[in-house]
Amino acid sequence: MNDRILADAHQLKKLVREAEAIADESIIAMARLKQAMLSARQNPEIEVHTGQRALMRLTEAESQAMSMSTNLLRVHDELSKVARVHAGGETGTPTVIPADAIVPASVSAAERPETIRA
Repeated sequence: MNDRILADAHQLKKLVREAEAIADESIIAMARLKQAMLSARQNPEIEVHTGQRALMRLTEAESQAMSMSTNLLRVHDELSKVARVHAGGETGTPTVIPADAIVPASVSAAERPETIRA
């Protein structure tokens, strides 16, 4: 395999994993923020509806972050397909991404593909 292809493949692998980790960290940060918001609102001196709109917006942001994470898995899968074609000599263990992890929940079980090897 060409040294340039191998170097590019290693760089892409590193950057995809970095992007996935950052997406996970953002989801964790939002979960912590939500927990803190809900805890603060339990103060007896605070109205129960305080911050409701902020919580709704945060929940929307969490949903978008999850969508981003899912799309990054799709990117990972597509790059793995490219790697099989252009860097086929690599002997590393492929990443296994279950098909239901990247297929929207609205797709029926009969329409879902089998496990994807990335």
